[in-house]
Amino acid sequence: MQIARVETFPLLHRLSQPYGDANGYKKYRSCFLIRITTQSGLEGWGEAVDWLPTLEKGFVERITPYLLGKMATNRLDLVATIAKWHQRSATAVSMALTEILAKKAGVSLCDLWGGALHEKIPVYASFQSYTDREDWPLHAVRHVESQILQGFRQVKVKVGGRPWQEDRKHIERLKASIPDHIQVALDANQSYDLAEARKWEQVFSRYGNWLWLEEPMPMSRTAEYEKLRPLLSVPLAGGENLIRCDQFLPLLKMGAVDITQPDPMHAEGIDSFRENVHLARNFGHRVSPHVYDGALSRLYAICVQACLPAWSKMEGESIEPVEWDVMENPFTSLFPLAMNNGYVGVPKAVGIGVEPDWQIIDKLRWDGGAYV
Repeated sequence: MQIARVETFPLLHRLSQPYGDANGYKKYRSCFLIRITTQSGLEGWGEAVDWLPTLEKGFVERITPYLLGKMATNRLDLVATIAKWHQRSATAVSMALTEILAKKAGVSLCDLWGGALHEKIPVYASFQSYTDREDWPLHAVRHVESQILQGFRQVKVKVGGRPWQEDRKHIERLKASIPDHIQVALDANQSYDLAEARKWEQVFSRYGNWLWLEEPMPMSRTAEYEKLRPLLSVPLAGGENLIRCDQFLPLLKMGAVDITQPDPMHAEGIDSFRENVHLARNFGHRVSPHVYDGALSRLYAICVQACLPAWSKMEGESIEPVEWDVMENPFTSLFPLAMNNGYVGVPKAVGIGVEPDWQIIDKLRWDGGAYV
């Protein structure tokens, strides 16, 4: 089980039209994969998110030399060491070593973690609502409508990047254009203060089928979230950029959010991500993983969610949804999973259960040039 080879696959796709959220427009989508191979030939894939030159240089010059010759079974120690250098790279290594262990045992990820409690997991379509088109609200609504026709029953759209009245008109147009049974989440990307955030109750109170309001204010303002929560008729959600359990604890202890949203690629490895997920459940809270930036991280989140006990006894509310990027992004299909009527079947084959799409890897391999 000694590590014999570490390969990197930096990938880049330039968008045909920029799109974005309250943080600005995206002009490209990137993906950074690694593949670790042991001397016996077992392989494991990992994924990290960051600036590609940083990730590539870090692996080539420091992480790969450190890993070569180490025992793949010594996952926790290896990941903890790499996390001191670069936390997001540690996540990729954690994924790859976890898959190797599952393959060595001849089991799936879920079986490695004790067995799946759910055979399928709901997913919601995640949108970046803003473009530089003058008719961006209409364009955004049409995009949502098209994905509903593809089978999604839950969607998340962006607010906070335009004046509140402009965003309000957009959301009201959206609610008027889609079926009543479609659930909608609003994501403000920490754009508001408390006074501005509570304005959304004017809209929430007029319509049904809301999922949540996501990160309306900076997540560091725990006390303001505690004040906002009783003022809204929809759940409050957040936490995608939080790394460790101790960062989620204040939100949970103070009752500042209803739903936590840990991200696999923002944690210190898959084991840390699982701890973040289970922490919320241990506090009796819902948890809906944020996985906007990666197909492999989404697969891991689906498997972690599949092993999570139900949060409620209510029929139809057994497990919370996982994010599914529906924007222009070829990397969404890198590790293919089929969505059917808003659900994805949990992989059952050995390891991660699927193989990467080599056509995408070969076509979109980053050439090392500038892209920002």
